[in-house]
Amino acid sequence: MENPMQHNQNKLFISNMMESAIRIGLLFILIVWTFDIIKPFVIPVLWGAIIAVALMPITQKLERALKGRRGLAASILALAGIILLIAPFWIVSSSIFDGVTHMIEVLQSGDVDIPGPTQKVADIPLIGDKLYDIWALFATNLEKAVLHFLPQIKTGVTAAAGMLGSSLGSLVMFIISLAIAGGFMAHAEKSAAAVSTVAVRVAGKHGEEWTSLTAATIRSVLLGVVGVAFIQSILIGSALFTFSIPAAGIFTFIVFILGIAQLPPLLVVLPLIFYVFSTHDSTPATIFTVWVLIAGISDSFLKPMLMGRGVDVPMPVILIGAIGGMITAGIIGLFLGAVILAIWYELFITWLKTEEEATTGSQALNKAEDKLVTAPGHDGANE
Repeated sequence: MENPMQHNQNKLFISNMMESAIRIGLLFILIVWTFDIIKPFVIPVLWGAIIAVALMPITQKLERALKGRRGLAASILALAGIILLIAPFWIVSSSIFDGVTHMIEVLQSGDVDIPGPTQKVADIPLIGDKLYDIWALFATNLEKAVLHFLPQIKTGVTAAAGMLGSSLGSLVMFIISLAIAGGFMAHAEKSAAAVSTVAVRVAGKHGEEWTSLTAATIRSVLLGVVGVAFIQSILIGSALFTFSIPAAGIFTFIVFILGIAQLPPLLVVLPLIFYVFSTHDSTPATIFTVWVLIAGISDSFLKPMLMGRGVDVPMPVILIGAIGGMITAGIIGLFLGAVILAIWYELFITWLKTEEEATTGSQALNKAEDKLVTAPGHDGANE
């Protein structure tokens, strides 16, 4: 039978436990509600921070040119970014709309004249005969061809409409992110101090170092992934425009997106090579092929040159983090994955250094004790 003191202690324990459970539950509910409220703003704020870190060196140069007016410099860059986003989207959308409108008018008038395929199309390895038959069917009997491929056409139109809607949503999100980035850049010192304070509070003395590592990794990924994708799209796009490939602007944009997604541009280039060989003479087709193939594999030597610059982390670590992050979390994962893996790498190196320092200190202490024991006049029994 328990005594009154033990009974009071049990009641006090149960009371404290219930009170703690209620507090933790209320705190959990508050956190969940707060996350639901801020969830729509998480991705734009993250993108805003990434853009601000990437553009900060340009902002500082523009600030010096504007005689110290940081707010004006940040606003100019944010507006320039918004214009650079809207202008290509508007041009591509207008081009697509005009093309679809023209196609509908041509189909309604019944005046459709599709040139037939040449023998060069049939000579293309593997797919030549099938491509020749499909092309010939559309050229000779368009109505029958449309009815035959109607399910595939519907699927393609639905996918294109979904892609257009998703692109419009992404455009609005990036415009908001650029506005947020302008605010971050205008108050860069206060933002950096706040981030450093939180990092030191969470991670201890290495927090400030990891904050600098995060900024450097973001710039490295921007150069090594987005920069390389941009260079590849320019190289391939120049070939497409030089050889007057239809819809060259759209294909160039697709190459840029594939480069950011770490997919080979050859997915776009190879079908275009077949097209050029079927419509051009052998010499220009060969020049086009060599041009786009070299541009397509240029990332193999551009990435080692650009990725990892300014970061004391091996390039493969950043590249693996960027690719894995993109697979897990989309385009923003390119940056988050690289940052997370870089921090883990620094943690691992810090742990190794700590172990080495501990081992070195222990060896030095043992050597000092050995010298003391073997010193003349030392009597171990008197210790």
